[in-house]
Amino acid sequence: MIERVVLHTERLTLRPLRTSDFEAYSAYYTGPRARFVGGPVTRGEAFTKFCAMIGHWQMRGFGRFAICLRDDDTGFGHAGLLQVEDARLPELTWTLWTADAEGRGYAREAATAVRDHAFGPLGLPALSAIVHRDNAASARVAEALGGVADPDLPVRFDDERAFRFDAAPVEVPA
Repeated sequence: MIERVVLHTERLTLRPLRTSDFEAYSAYYTGPRARFVGGPVTRGEAFTKFCAMIGHWQMRGFGRFAICLRDDDTGFGHAGLLQVEDARLPELTWTLWTADAEGRGYAREAATAVRDHAFGPLGLPALSAIVHRDNAASARVAEALGGVADPDLPVRFDDERAFRFDAAPVEVPA
């Protein structure tokens, strides 16, 4: 049984994805907002991707969360960790499903909470973020979170760049 992790920030709740999140996710992934992540796709492909996000928790013990306002349980994006291949660093991901959510710092706030959870309770030593070269907003989020462009990290496509995040070294008292 996978622990149902919920993260909180000052303004947000990051909770497990639910069936009720699918319509908003599907509207995002079948539309032009998904252009930097391989979309738009068909509704059926969006369903498969949504199910994969939910199943990722079972496979890895971590995954992606729905982003909600603390006082409203309606998901308007997702943030979390993705690791398809064992040999690659877990990837820190964030996506806002609607244009209305942009420009408010939600992606940065959610991704910060996930990064801190990864380096804290999960004990991961490093993360990556893969960003489309034309997605300036996501590159700014990666840099704001301490990501450093790393051309040695693998990417899936030539139009992507990778950022690396390292956990702060633990100081051992002398």
